[in-house]
Amino acid sequence: MSEKINKPTVLIAPLDWGLGHATRCIPLIKALLVKDCAIIIATDGAQQILLKQEFPQLQFIKLKGYQVKYGKTGWALPLNIIGQIPKILISIWKEHRWLNKISKQYSIDAVISDNRYGLYHSNIRTVFITHQLTIKTQFVWLEKILQRINYGFINRFNQCWIPDYGNEINIAGDLSHPALMPAIPTSYLGALGRFDKNTTTTIKYDYCFLLSGPEPQRTILEELIMKDLHSLNKKIIIVRGTPNNYKVISLNEWIEIKNHLSQKELGKVIQESEYIICRSGYSSLMEILSLSKKSILIPTPGQTEQIYLAKKMHQQQWCFSVEQKNFSLLKTLQEAQHFKFQLPSLNKTNLPYFIHQFIATLSSK
Repeated sequence: MSEKINKPTVLIAPLDWGLGHATRCIPLIKALLVKDCAIIIATDGAQQILLKQEFPQLQFIKLKGYQVKYGKTGWALPLNIIGQIPKILISIWKEHRWLNKISKQYSIDAVISDNRYGLYHSNIRTVFITHQLTIKTQFVWLEKILQRINYGFINRFNQCWIPDYGNEINIAGDLSHPALMPAIPTSYLGALGRFDKNTTTTIKYDYCFLLSGPEPQRTILEELIMKDLHSLNKKIIIVRGTPNNYKVISLNEWIEIKNHLSQKELGKVIQESEYIICRSGYSSLMEILSLSKKSILIPTPGQTEQIYLAKKMHQQQWCFSVEQKNFSLLKTLQEAQHFKFQLPSLNKTNLPYFIHQFIATLSSK
């Protein structure tokens, strides 16, 4: 019994939309391991492959994702998502029932859910992680409706952790700083980046392309980049964001192509690159800005969150951005060269403090 008190069991479960929810769980997992917690990771697919590569010693259990499908055109995405709402609600209901069952089986003391709405529980402490308290749409009235629905789920948890800064210098803007906050206690953790900044790194690559996100848009962007890549006489590395793909692609001596890199390798490559070209996913932004790298953002068509973030970053001159429909590799890289970047100086994360407080609440139960 004493061993159980000293070593709480924490279930970590990231959403399956792209790899970003899984990557920002990595610093959380590391902080919990420092506190000698027993960690169980619940996920599936590419997210499970990525996290298993980083934490092969940990226990994994399968939890099926929401498996939202994205269309090939941005204009159809909102309708596409709306059409999948019944499937998403069923997934939320199923994962809630799943948690009630496995919480006893694995003697789980707490759950940290990254945007998985069904992982609340009446008898154990549950934390919901999100940077998206406001869900951006083209209509303010619809945003208010979606916020009520969003908070209806979030308020079932004990706490809400926001991976952003609580002051004026923040990353997510309106997304994480709404006029109305959830009813449960909320905390701003700061940026959840995986990488430690190395100020002595030498630049090796002119451009680093980080491809990520759900299909088919990941492949569409990859094809846009690949068709003009041969025209660049620059040192380039492309990380395809496909950890479950073992195909070897080779173009020439100036271009390296990797399906996936470990956390250590990726952090090294990003810091060795002059420019980072990627989607404007929130997890990518946290890491790029924490490392003070110049970047070119290409928001996923139809993803209002990414479009909002890309526009915000461009206006603040933190990042250069271009819409995918206007993307031309040579033209975009040329324009970015003349862009006057004003990279922010961000504070360190408050994560160790919040993890300490979190563990203290478990010990006092």
